[in-house]
Amino acid sequence: MSSLKNVLNFQTGLGVLANMFLLFYHTFIILGHTPKPMDMISCQLSFIHIVLLLTRADIWLTDIFVSLNIENDFKCKTTFYINRVMRGLSICITCLLSVFQAVTISPSSSFLAKFKYKLKKYMIRAFLFIWSFNLLFSSNHIFYAGAFTNVSETSQMKVTKFCSLFSMNYIIRALILTVTISRDIFLVGVMLTTSAYMVIILFRHQRQCKHLHSLSHLRASPEKRATQTILLLVIFFVVMYWVDFFISSSAVLLWMYDPVILSVQKFVMNVYPTITPLVQISSDNRIINMLKSLRSKCHQIF
Repeated sequence: MSSLKNVLNFQTGLGVLANMFLLFYHTFIILGHTPKPMDMISCQLSFIHIVLLLTRADIWLTDIFVSLNIENDFKCKTTFYINRVMRGLSICITCLLSVFQAVTISPSSSFLAKFKYKLKKYMIRAFLFIWSFNLLFSSNHIFYAGAFTNVSETSQMKVTKFCSLFSMNYIIRALILTVTISRDIFLVGVMLTTSAYMVIILFRHQRQCKHLHSLSHLRASPEKRATQTILLLVIFFVVMYWVDFFISSSAVLLWMYDPVILSVQKFVMNVYPTITPLVQISSDNRIINMLKSLRSKCHQIF
C-alpha cells in the first residue's frame, strides 16, 4: 500500500510540474502576443489539471489544511466540490479542443469551414458557458460530502481517511447520476465523432500527397502534428474515463470503497492530466525550439 502511495505522489508531482510549465508558457504567449484559441484552451486545460491533481493528493492537502487550522468538514466539502468541478471541466475542455481542431483542419468546401474565422468569438462564450454549467452542476457535493463520522457507517461511504459521501434520496441520486452520465456520454460521443472526422481528413490528405510527392519528401505539417497530438489525447481520455466510470459506478452501486480500489482509481484518474502536458510539450515545435535555445545558451555560458 505504501509503494502505491509513493507511485501516486510521484505521478502527482510529475503532472503538477509539467502542467505548471505549460501554464506559464501559454500565459506568457497570451499576455505577450495576440492569443490564439489553441493557446487559450491549453492554458485553461493546464490550470484545470493542476487543481485536479492537487485535490486528489490527500497527503499534500491534509498538511495544508492542518497548517491553516481548517475543520475537516469544510475541507472535505471544498475538496470534493473543486475536484468534481475540475473533472467536469476537464472533459468539457478536452471536447472543445477536439472540436476546435476538427474545425481548424476542415477543408474550405466543408460545412465547418465557415466557423474558422469565428472561433475566437465563439471560444469566449463557450468558456463562460462551460465554467458556469460545471460550477452549478457540481454544487450537490457541497451538501452530500463532509467529514467522516462514526455515528452510522451505513449512511455514509468513506472515500478518504477523513472524508465521506453521505447517502441521499434514491430519486435525487438517480437523477444526478443520469444527468452526469448523459453529459459525459454526449461529450465522449462528440470527441469520438470529431476524432473520426480528423482521421478521415488526415487519410485523404496523405493520399493526395502521395500522388504529388514521393514519400521521402513528405514532412508533417504543424496542423497534422497538432491533430495527431489531439487524437492521442482523446484516446487516452476516453480509455481512462471509462475505466474510472466503471470503478466509480461499482462503488456507488455497492456503496463501498475499498482503500486499494480507491488508490487504483486515483492512479487511473491521474493518468490523463499527467500524460497530457508531456504529450503537448513533446509535440510542440515552439517549446522544443525554446528548450533547445536555452540548452545552447547554457552550454555557451558554462
